[in-house]
Amino acid sequence: MTHPKIAMIGAGSTVFAKNLLGDILGFPELAQADVRLFDIDQERLDVTEQVAGRVAQAVGARPTVTATTDRERALDGADFVINMIQVGGYRPATVTDFEVPKKYGLRQTIADTLGVGGIMRAVRTVPVLLDMSRDMERLCPDTLHLNYVNPMAMNIWGLSRQTPIRTVGLCHSVQHTASELAHDLGIPVEEIDYLCAGINHMAFYLKFEHKGENLYPRLMELAESGQVPAWNRVRYEMLRRLGYFVTESSEHFSEYVPYFIKRGREDLIERFGVPLDEYPRRCESQIGGWEELRTQLQDPSAPLEVRRSVEYGSLIIHSVVTGQPRVVYGNVMNDGGLISNLPHDCCVEVPCLVDRQGVQPTRIGRIPPQLAALMQTNINVQALTVEALVTGKREHIYHAAMLDPHTAAELDLDQIWALVDDLLAEHGDWVPEGLRARHAAD
Repeated sequence: MTHPKIAMIGAGSTVFAKNLLGDILGFPELAQADVRLFDIDQERLDVTEQVAGRVAQAVGARPTVTATTDRERALDGADFVINMIQVGGYRPATVTDFEVPKKYGLRQTIADTLGVGGIMRAVRTVPVLLDMSRDMERLCPDTLHLNYVNPMAMNIWGLSRQTPIRTVGLCHSVQHTASELAHDLGIPVEEIDYLCAGINHMAFYLKFEHKGENLYPRLMELAESGQVPAWNRVRYEMLRRLGYFVTESSEHFSEYVPYFIKRGREDLIERFGVPLDEYPRRCESQIGGWEELRTQLQDPSAPLEVRRSVEYGSLIIHSVVTGQPRVVYGNVMNDGGLISNLPHDCCVEVPCLVDRQGVQPTRIGRIPPQLAALMQTNINVQALTVEALVTGKREHIYHAAMLDPHTAAELDLDQIWALVDDLLAEHGDWVPEGLRARHAAD
């Protein structure tokens, strides 16, 4: 594989694409890669194409860059496919996921991983990923698919049941949280030794050490003191209760459990600093600043900073191409019981060895029972959503919402079913045809 062929699907996500391109082209062995940029938005694609040229110049690389709105052209013969799409976009899809539940008194923070927002995002995303995988089966059957799209676990699980394409899900919560905790303790993150395992956005550090010293007593002391960052109170509270620190942010985690967002309990929202409607707020801010950012990115006289990110994508590509072994954290199926006290057919996040043989997950064994039990509450929702998508049985979407920890804590059964009906109706053609209409059996 002299010059790997890399397809970037959803390349109109310009800032993320810029970071990944900087990472990839920064490796001398990948500097002449054949990069295919694909997006359905021609305007944003044009910006990313220009940015790709500037990134290449900044790092001294000479890639072949092709921008296209033809997905098959991008995928043809690709050695690696990097996926970063958002099906339905912020408007209308994400707005719908927030506004319709509010009519029932159900409030959310991010709504892209679990809860009714996460369920609906999977319902509209997995079919698109599967359609793309069918193209890969024809055009690049040996490719390695690097998926950055949420809801991560449901996407990976849904694909695993319907396509043979090799897929690994990539997130940055493990490495970001390690840096945050290192900062809280005043220790350089590169000196931290950790082992993490679980499910995406609910993995826990089973080991967190500095030069052989277990850092959990210091983290627990910090949690008990209450002197923790205001934006991270939820996770430090869970550390106090579970004895382990979770990877995904407090705003995410607050909606995966029934403890922090409760109607009539504004004291909890204030005490734990839960940022309701956080994702729409971020999106509106990004949309508002897009024109200024685009002008800056396209201006050849404006400095373009290219620094290596913490994303795993380029590391995986480099290790597969060169054989240099690395360990990354990936979302893969729990084949063979990588985590033995979680279901063998669920999606887990574990350390993986990467070399010329591809991504090879590490067997963890049993994790602490309280952690496995908490994860199972989320896995239930994932399993039923995937079942609905694979079988076309709409009733399993209701079942998934019924078992969602946050939704079930706030709404009764009639409300949950009515909410699901409203969301599916509002999303319209974004929902697979077989799941749109209520059947008599429902």
